[in-house]
Amino acid sequence: MFTPRFIRGCLAILASVVGAAVACGQTKTNDPARTYRSFALVREGRVAEGRALFEAKDRVGCVNCHTTDGRGGKAGPDLAAVGDALGRAEIIEAILNPSATIAIGYGAVTVETSSGQSHVGVIKESDDRQVGLVGADGLLVRIPREDVKSQTPLPVSLMPPMLYAALSVQEFTDLVAYLTSLRQPANSLSLQVGMPEEISALERPLELRPVYGEALRFSSAAVRQPGDQRTGLIWYGQEPGTLHYLAALQAGQIWRIDARRDGGHVKALFLDLTAEIYSRRGPNGLLHVTFHPNFRENRKYYLAHQVFEGGKIFTTVVERRVAENRLTDSGEPSRQLLKIATVTENHTGACLAFGPDGFLYFSMGDTGPQRDPNGHAQNLGLLLGKILRLDVDHRDPGLEYAIPGDNPLRDQAGARAEIFAWGLREPWRFSFDAATGDLWVGDVGQDRVEEVSIVRRGENLGWNVYEGFEAFSNRHRAPGQSYVSPVMAYKRKYGNSVTGGYVYRGDRQSSFYGVYVFGDYTSKRIWGLVQQDRHLTALRQLAVAPESLASFGTDEAGRIYAVGYEGMVYELMFAGATFPRQDPGPAGSPKVSRSNHGKN
Repeated sequence: MFTPRFIRGCLAILASVVGAAVACGQTKTNDPARTYRSFALVREGRVAEGRALFEAKDRVGCVNCHTTDGRGGKAGPDLAAVGDALGRAEIIEAILNPSATIAIGYGAVTVETSSGQSHVGVIKESDDRQVGLVGADGLLVRIPREDVKSQTPLPVSLMPPMLYAALSVQEFTDLVAYLTSLRQPANSLSLQVGMPEEISALERPLELRPVYGEALRFSSAAVRQPGDQRTGLIWYGQEPGTLHYLAALQAGQIWRIDARRDGGHVKALFLDLTAEIYSRRGPNGLLHVTFHPNFRENRKYYLAHQVFEGGKIFTTVVERRVAENRLTDSGEPSRQLLKIATVTENHTGACLAFGPDGFLYFSMGDTGPQRDPNGHAQNLGLLLGKILRLDVDHRDPGLEYAIPGDNPLRDQAGARAEIFAWGLREPWRFSFDAATGDLWVGDVGQDRVEEVSIVRRGENLGWNVYEGFEAFSNRHRAPGQSYVSPVMAYKRKYGNSVTGGYVYRGDRQSSFYGVYVFGDYTSKRIWGLVQQDRHLTALRQLAVAPESLASFGTDEAGRIYAVGYEGMVYELMFAGATFPRQDPGPAGSPKVSRSNHGKN
């Protein structure tokens, strides 16, 4: 999302042709993009003609960089469900201004070699031996690691900004029509309860009430032109044992919010780490905050953020202390617990929470490249694509923490003892049910679905052997391995970047008590679900947020808050609404189980 995959720019690297072609029949104007935009918004395009343009390598050449059948593997994202993910206006803007929002995982880089050669493309392979780039021509170039002198992310898309000029306004509209038509078909998996084809809304949607006034709205920055830095509100929660609430910004600041006697609020700077934190590109920056279970006594709290050192991005977990007056950070240096190198600038996960057992849990994404070709999430010798479990109150030799005695891989040769569970792609927000201790995780999907899972010790959640309930790849499938299905998954028509939330444990008399609340960053939809034995029993859309859902928050009273990336926090008002506790589901629709069989 920065967060943590934002497909709002999934067309950002539509295939390129070098230079601008002379348009056929286009209207001359000082602002040609405006002409194309206005025409395509009100005119009907021809889908068949648009498909022919997409597939014509000698025109704009979209097919060079994109697939439309779910295969992926090219320089740009697969567009099989782009019509579900984006509306017509968003598709138009993605073509007209390709560098404004580049799809997460598809940012271009320049690799300089020791011999002076320069290669530009999207990273598709990366390991200790080599780096593999796919350029706008669709060709894969492998560069031996020892020949790599530097690797620099680019702030612009591979697609030239005036590519649309190679088309007439009608042809442009035809291309938009074709892309809008690309949607996920219904399939047999939709007949099972865990992935419903339709999600009904509550008869009375929840009210989302702003926590503070517009005057206190936190600043956010969108990408308007190449090189702009994207940043916004990323976390919100209560400082334990106080009436203070804290809000964290991706760029590296934490603010304290206090209520005034007149009903208003005031905010003050709590901590500023902008000089230490890397947040230039991708879902990087200050991403999460959590407090020690004994915070009232030891004043310790923990941050997950990125740093940039030696030309590489690292995800770190650090421990800090609050000042004795509880009003600001103490100013003492951070104690670094973990430092994990990322392969690309994406899929860093970076969520923190203490479990009921008192141990610190930390989620780490596979860090790319897209589709996890190196099998990071299935490699037990790496911390990537995992949920980790650490004892931060003790230290083992050579570590800033201790390994809990019952961690599942503690005594397994070749495995990292920190691992609690594995097989995750981009676990963007997890939480523990305050009543049951269940660990709920929202895991951002690749091309087809978003997942919500309950994760338990020593389990393999399946990525990249599975995506949702479907087999994805056999490349890293292990003989005899079991893969745990999610509680539910939803298709691109409902969103493309899940944000995990919380089980509501506020008012015990509420019909929402025990409902897991979560949402989608891109579509801004908020849902609630109920499960039994990790089988979905009820699911409803609760509301649509006014802003992109970067996170959810909670407090000691059990209230739930929606954190808007654009700077506002909203309390979910459950009073007055009713949640139906049972969905009938399709007749005879068992939960699909994952076996050790799948597609080739």
